[in-house]
Amino acid sequence: QVQLVESGGGLVQAGGSLRLSCAASGRYAMGWFRQAPGKEREFVASISRSGSSTYYADSVKGRFTISRDNAKNTVYLQMSSLKPEDTAVYYCAAGLGAAQAMGVMGPDYWGQGTQVTVSS
Repeated sequence: QVQLVESGGGLVQAGGSLRLSCAASGRYAMGWFRQAPGKEREFVASISRSGSSTYYADSVKGRFTISRDNAKNTVYLQMSSLKPEDTAVYYCAAGLGAAQAMGVMGPDYWGQGTQVTVSS
């Protein structure tokens, strides 16, 4: 059973930064999704097993950075220039397939989610 344990959510002012972490029980293609109140869950970013390839939603490109430390089986999401519309529950995700496909096909495993709130 794949375990994903997230941390790092919280409250931040618009324009601020926040870093999310997700510790996994193995090495997988990893990603982050988010779900705002009343909206569907959406893809944010994904990263390949090696960390050499990353993929982003247009809405976060240039502001968010996904990275990983394979020695720790941990993936990070560094979020900068945060906007109130970034407010959502952020979910860590792991996939058995390619990271490039995660935004379309969805992941195989989900974390429990962590709340990110950006105040204006």
